[in-house]
Amino acid sequence: MASRPSGNSVFSAAFVRTADGWNGAEVDLSAAEIADDLGDAVQEHLGLSGDELALLCVEVEDEWFAIVRYQGDLEPRTFLSDAHAGLSDQLGELFTELAGVAPDKDTPDLGVRPAGDFELLSDLGVSPEELIELSMEEGVLPADTLSVIAERLAFAEELDRLR
Repeated sequence: MASRPSGNSVFSAAFVRTADGWNGAEVDLSAAEIADDLGDAVQEHLGLSGDELALLCVEVEDEWFAIVRYQGDLEPRTFLSDAHAGLSDQLGELFTELAGVAPDKDTPDLGVRPAGDFELLSDLGVSPEELIELSMEEGVLPADTLSVIAERLAFAEELDRLR
C-alpha cells in the first residue's frame, strides 16, 4: 500500500489485544496529515471503544519501521527504528514528531539511529535492549524485524495474514 507520494512502499497495520489474543487490520495512512490522524486511523480501522491496548506497526520498504502504542486516553508511545525517517517523506515526519525527534538535515548520516520510547513493549516481553538490537541488526529489513517482534508478542499469524 503506498502511503505518501514518496515512491516508497508502505505497509501499515494495527493490532488490538483482546481476551482471545490479538486482532489486526490493515490501516490506510495515506490521508494522515498530522500525528493525531494516525491514532484516528487506528481507532477507525480497529473499532476501538475504550482502554484497549493497540499497536500500530508501519514498515517503509527497506528504510525504517515504527511502532506506536495506543492505550485509552494515554499519550501515544512511539518507537522509530531510524531517527532519519523524518527526512524521507511526510509520513516519516509524522512518526519522528510522535517519537519526539527533530532530525537534523545538516548532520551527516551516521547510520541507523533508533529513537523514541524504547520501553513501549517491555511489559509485553520485548526489552528496550532487544528492541534496539533488533532495529540495528545489519542486513535485516524492517519487515523482518517487525515479524520477529510480532512473534515475540504473539501476533505473527495476524501480521502474516494482513501482509
